Amino acid sequence: MNRFNIWVKVLFLQVHPVKILNFFLISPKHLGVTPPIALNYPTQREIEVTDLLVQELTAQGTFESEDESRRREVVLGKLDKLVKEFVYRTSKKRQLPDADAREAGGKIFTFGSYRLGVHGAGADIDTLCVVPRHVAREDFFSDMHDSLNSLNEVTELTSVTDAYVPVIKMKFQDIPIDLVFAKLNVPKVPDDLELRENLLLKNLDETCIRSLNGSRVTDEILRLVPSIPAFRTSLRCIKLWAHRRAIYSNVMGFFGGVAWAMLVARICQLYPNAIAGAIVSRFFRIMYQWNWPQPVLLKPIEDGPLQVRVWNPKIYHGDRYHLMPIITPAYPSMCATHNVTQSTKKIIEEEFKRAAEIADKVMIGTGKWSDLFSKHDFFSRYRHYLQIITSSDSATRQLKWSGMVESRIRHLISKLEGVDNLYLAHPFVKGFDKVHHCATEQEANDVSHGIYNLKPISEKSGTDSSKSGNENGSNTIYTTTFYIGLLVEPRAVGSTTAHRQLNLSWPISEFTKLVKSWDKFDERYMNITVKNVKCTQLPQEVFEEGEQRPTKLKRTKPGGKVIIENSFL
Repeated sequence: MNRFNIWVKVLFLQVHPVKILNFFLISPKHLGVTPPIALNYPTQREIEVTDLLVQELTAQGTFESEDESRRREVVLGKLDKLVKEFVYRTSKKRQLPDADAREAGGKIFTFGSYRLGVHGAGADIDTLCVVPRHVAREDFFSDMHDSLNSLNEVTELTSVTDAYVPVIKMKFQDIPIDLVFAKLNVPKVPDDLELRENLLLKNLDETCIRSLNGSRVTDEILRLVPSIPAFRTSLRCIKLWAHRRAIYSNVMGFFGGVAWAMLVARICQLYPNAIAGAIVSRFFRIMYQWNWPQPVLLKPIEDGPLQVRVWNPKIYHGDRYHLMPIITPAYPSMCATHNVTQSTKKIIEEEFKRAAEIADKVMIGTGKWSDLFSKHDFFSRYRHYLQIITSSDSATRQLKWSGMVESRIRHLISKLEGVDNLYLAHPFVKGFDKVHHCATEQEANDVSHGIYNLKPISEKSGTDSSKSGNENGSNTIYTTTFYIGLLVEPRAVGSTTAHRQLNLSWPISEFTKLVKSWDKFDERYMNITVKNVKCTQLPQEVFEEGEQRPTKLKRTKPGGKVIIENSFL
C-alpha cells in the first residue's frame, strides 16, 4: 500500500470512520475465492425481515428446547468417557504399560448439523470416535459395540459395518446418535487434538479418511464464514425450505446437508456484514442465476500429502460431467453433489426461482416468510408415477435391501432421462415403509409383488421388528415404496399425433438387473417390482392428514393421451 493510498484512506476515515475502518479490516484479506460483492451494513428493513424470519423459524419448531440441548451435552460427555475407557481396555489387550494405556486417550468429535449449530428437536448427532493407531476398527465394532449394548440408556443399537462409512447407530437416552470410527497414525489422542492438519491423514486407509472427512469439512465451513450467527440462522431457513420442498436428499440426486451449508456459507462470504434476512434473499437470487456448472468453492482447492484423488475436471474426465458442482473445502476436496441429474437440476432451479420471487416480496413487504415453507405438491403435480416396491421377509433384511435400492434410484433417473417424449423424471426424497401381516402365503406373495389394495388387511408404518414372518408365526412382509414423477414433453406445435408413447421397458429392465446383482440379494426373501400408477391410484399413505388423493387427472399442457409401455407393469 503506497503513501498516497494511505493518505486517501485516512482522509475518508475522518468522514466515515466506521465504514473505512471496516475497509481496512476486511478488504485486504477476504474469505472465499473472490472479494465480497458488498460490505454494506444491515438496513432497518433488513433488520425487520430478519426478526420476522426468526419468529417464523421459531413458530415452525426449528429450535430445540434448552432441556433437550442439555441432555445432548450430557450424552456426549458420557460417550466421550466410554470412548476413553474403550481405548484403555484395548491398549491393555495390546500389552501396553498401564501408564501408556491411560495416556492413549481417545476423543469424540461432532460434525454435521449439530456441529454447525443448526440441528432441530429430535435430530440425530453425527459423532466421530478418534483413537490411536493400535486400536483397530474390529475392536470398535466388537468391544465398543458390546460396551454400549450393556447400558440400559442405549437402545436401538445397530452396527452397519458394510456401509460406505461404517457406523454404529443408536439412541442414547433417547438422543439419536450416529457414531463413526477413525484411527490416526499417532500413539495417543489427547483432548486438545484438532483434525485440521492434513498430515494427520498420512498412512490412513480410505475408510478412515472418509470418516474424518465429515468433521474436517464441517469445521472448515465454520472457519470460512464471516459471521457464524448470520450463517446459522440463514442455514436453518434454507434447510427447512429444502425439506418442505422435498429437495433435501443427496442420495436421490438433490443436495444434502453439507451442500446446502456450503452454498449458504458462500453467500455469507459475498456479503460479510449482512444479517440473515438479507443473506436468505440474496441466496435464492444468486443461486437461481448461478452459471452452472461453474463450481461453488469456499476457498481454492489445495494439494496435500496423499496420493488421493482431488476434484479436478481438467484431469478427471468424470468430474466434467458434474452438473451442479459444490466442492468441499477440506483436503482432499470432493464434489458433494455428484449425484445431481438433468431432472433434479431442473427441479432445484425451479425451486430457486420460486423462492427468489417469494423472498423478493418479503423484502418489499408484500410477502410472508411462511409462504417460503409451503409443503411440496409432488403427489399432485404429475399424471403418471413410477412406483418402486421393495420387499423382504424381515425388518433387518428390508433395511439393507431398501437402502441399497434407494442408493441406485439415481441410476434409473439417468436412464429415464434418455426416453423419448419424457421431459422429466422426478424422484421423491424418501420411501414409505409398511409392515403387512398377511393371512395366506398367496397374499404374502401378492404383497411382495406390489399387488394389494390401497388399504392392506393389516399394516403399520415403519419396521418395528427384526423377526421374519416365519419367526412371528405369520406371513409378514416388509415393504418400502419409492416414487418417481413422470412429466411428458409438451406436444410439438402443429402436431396432430393422437397419442404419445413412453417406452420405459429398457430403463426399468436395466435398473432391476442392477439392483439384483447386489451380492447380498436373495430372491427367496427379497423382491422388487416397478409399476406405473396414475395420480388417482396413489395410496393414501403418501398424503398427510387432511390431504386428499387427486380425483381428476390434471393436464398441465393440452394434448392427447399418453401411453406408457413397460413390460414390467
